[in-house]
Amino acid sequence: MPIGKANWALSALPPLALYIHFPWCIKKCPYCDFNSHAQKGALPEQQYIAALLADLESCLPLMWGRPISSIFMGGGTPSLFSAEAINQLLEGIRARVRLHPDAEITLEANPGTFESEKFAGYRAAGVTRLSIGIQSFNAEHLKALGRVHDDKEAHRAIEIAHQHFDNFNLDIMYALPKQTLAEALLDIRTAIACKSTHLSAYHLTLEPNTLFHRYPPALPDEDCSADMSDAIEAELAAAGFEHYETSAFAQPKRQAKHNLNYWQFGDYLGIGAGAHAKISFPDKIIRQMRYKQPAEYLQKMAAGSAIQTEEHITLEQLPFEFMLNALRLTGGFDLSLFEERTGLPLTKVIHQIERAVTDGLLERQLNHIQPTLRGQRFLNTLLERFLP
Repeated sequence: MPIGKANWALSALPPLALYIHFPWCIKKCPYCDFNSHAQKGALPEQQYIAALLADLESCLPLMWGRPISSIFMGGGTPSLFSAEAINQLLEGIRARVRLHPDAEITLEANPGTFESEKFAGYRAAGVTRLSIGIQSFNAEHLKALGRVHDDKEAHRAIEIAHQHFDNFNLDIMYALPKQTLAEALLDIRTAIACKSTHLSAYHLTLEPNTLFHRYPPALPDEDCSADMSDAIEAELAAAGFEHYETSAFAQPKRQAKHNLNYWQFGDYLGIGAGAHAKISFPDKIIRQMRYKQPAEYLQKMAAGSAIQTEEHITLEQLPFEFMLNALRLTGGFDLSLFEERTGLPLTKVIHQIERAVTDGLLERQLNHIQPTLRGQRFLNTLLERFLP
């Protein structure tokens, strides 16, 4: 049943974030299923920045003057764009929307695109946080992953990040082709020694429509991968990192505000090629997706709108949509958040919650639930309980 046709309403609108997609990379990695495209020739910087700002303007009627709590520039590789272009973009955003005074502004960057002067320019433009795609510090593993940087460039990127930012994330992958437990641990220990405020540790998966899916490399078996996961968690805990989301670890008070908003079923505008959006209103919640191909996105935006699909989330879909995000939080959530963000009474999911508690997948304390260690390990099994 579409929202709006029933006696349904949100008591309050959730925080609103802004995601900006940059679709170009130096080259496409064989494991990547994101909307990224190898750069061919000069980047159309000015044309793309103008399209992004026009895209944002088209969103203004959906915002009702709501402030933006965080901005995340992802990709692709946003750091292919010049500091001048990022400054122009952020100035244009500030002229059109209201930002929270302490808004977190994150930019994704890959080693190989790092230049000290450029990153000083990003900081001056207002970027407050970097997310650096290291993946590994092992030269052979980087080669196997098809990365364009080597281990020396990885260390150099972190050195430059420290010069200009006091808050940055490192992306690390494990269960890589022919990787041993000792090698996975060495990557994590090296990352810890680099003194970042946040680490994201991702298990390499073979996603459809990737080169690795068509030509699978030799990966560690499930037992070895599980050992890696356990050892990585223990190593990061000993170093003072809180494991607060499935793949995210943070130093105290350094959780990613933008990503937390996703996991707490907050709202987000999405602009740029292939970007997704979720926007709540008092009487409905909608999702949007922009056209993926950069050239098509630019063409559609020039014609007035680059929205390819827009749909309403139905009442039947809402419980699963909420749990799909919130159950990634290892510390769980207060049950009042479910009612606040979905507009539904707890009775809609109480039986599923009780069964998951009985099966050892969830733990409940008064008005708070969180996944058990078993629930974290078998997250998909837990989420299936809430499917429509």
